Amino acid sequence: MDNRAGEMEVFVRAVGLGSFSAAGRQLGLSPSAVSKLITRIEDRLGTRLLVRSTRALQLTPEGEVYLERAQRILGEIEEAERVVTSGGSAVPRGPLRVSASVAFGASHVVPHMAEFLSLHPGIELDLSLTDSVIDLYQERADVAIRSGRLRDSSLMARKILEIRRVVVASPAYLERNGVPQAPADLAGHNCLRFNFLSSRDEWIFRDPETGESFVQRIGGNLLANNGPSLRRLCLDGVGLIRTGRFQVERDMAEGRLVPVLEAYNPEDIEMIHAVFAGHGHLAARVRAFIDFLAEKARAA
Repeated sequence: MDNRAGEMEVFVRAVGLGSFSAAGRQLGLSPSAVSKLITRIEDRLGTRLLVRSTRALQLTPEGEVYLERAQRILGEIEEAERVVTSGGSAVPRGPLRVSASVAFGASHVVPHMAEFLSLHPGIELDLSLTDSVIDLYQERADVAIRSGRLRDSSLMARKILEIRRVVVASPAYLERNGVPQAPADLAGHNCLRFNFLSSRDEWIFRDPETGESFVQRIGGNLLANNGPSLRRLCLDGVGLIRTGRFQVERDMAEGRLVPVLEAYNPEDIEMIHAVFAGHGHLAARVRAFIDFLAEKARAA
């Protein structure tokens, strides 16, 4: 009978303990039996997963992918059994890898994580803040918090929050360079922007008379890979930025930054989504995190 889950357990245990002998002792198998089971997996997949040496076991790139997926599958099996034995409600537990943008993560995720972990002490949170659009599968993330329009994919998404975007500059910059009165005026301004290919050279505006959206090409002498860096440079008078209002709300209230072209984005709403791999059964730890974050966003 095909017992791939059992083979996965042997593989995960061997990698975790660092040797076939240690895995065999825990599983009641001989070292040679452990070796044969892992060789069977490699033969079936047609690739090497482990580099064996007298000192240690080293994962190949394919082995790293297989290990991550095997751990996830075994965790789902364990969780399914807990659901049944607990009358249909699983306790959220296990590793949870989350990716969020730097600014949104710092303002809307990190401040709530102490409470989240106190509610779910069985979860081991691995939180990464990056403004790069990651591949959930390649980065082995369970949840990514993303802004803007979602690409068509096999991923599922849940709306967390709606934010307004705003174009701002420092008073010193505007004094030196003038205040743009229409998006076309940005051709004569230094627009600081993200260095991602999807957002480098265009800002979206809305015609106040027709209500139609249009794209304005922009340019400038600086690009960065995260929102806080662009905000800091904007505060220093280097140029204009287009960013989430939540990131610069205090700066505007205290006069450090000034909104411009407001008439061209009165309905400029951007969606923040929690994105996750789509499948029939969502792990309890993933569901708990998304539900918690959505509730915090509603209360904000």
